[in-house]
Amino acid sequence: MKEQASTHRNIVHFFFELGMLKKTPRTGFQFLGSGGESVADHSFRTAVIGYTLARLSPGVDPHKVVCMCLFHDIPEARTGDLNYVNKQYVSSGEREAVSDLSRRLPFGDEYRALLDEYRSESSREALLVHDTDQLELILSLKEQHDLGNFYARKWIRFALKRLKTDLAESLAAEILETDSSDWWFKGHDHWWHRTQED
Repeated sequence: MKEQASTHRNIVHFFFELGMLKKTPRTGFQFLGSGGESVADHSFRTAVIGYTLARLSPGVDPHKVVCMCLFHDIPEARTGDLNYVNKQYVSSGEREAVSDLSRRLPFGDEYRALLDEYRSESSREALLVHDTDQLELILSLKEQHDLGNFYARKWIRFALKRLKTDLAESLAAEILETDSSDWWFKGHDHWWHRTQED
């Protein structure tokens, strides 16, 4: 009974820790000069993109991809988000954060193994998750570009070079050709021409 209470307490602590990701900003937007999102915002869209890429890739485990997407930035609840400039000067201690957290979770070995697989890019799932992470960034940058941020297009160039699969490259090309507001604006002129009687 005591052991179960201790396990449940550790799980509840983990849930509270996840809440920190809603308050942890993605710091790259400071350099971009516009836009912004939390690590949790990023992780949510990354997970959905990851599921989509996995479903489009025969033989890939969608559950594993989604778990990797959801878990890949959890250490940032402890370390904060270090962008590419920060990483030139600062080490985050991410491995220690993963090790500390995994010791307290009943599925800690699985959590650590998924992050190790992701970091080592040792599976098709891990490669897709890396691409998913970059596609989410490319989408965010395209949104900022469409709103007039000239620098966003320059950043997209580097994100494109980090893509590893043909599927991600194809989707990235489509992202660049698509206005970020088309999904709700294009082809819906009748929404904007209603009369006062409507």
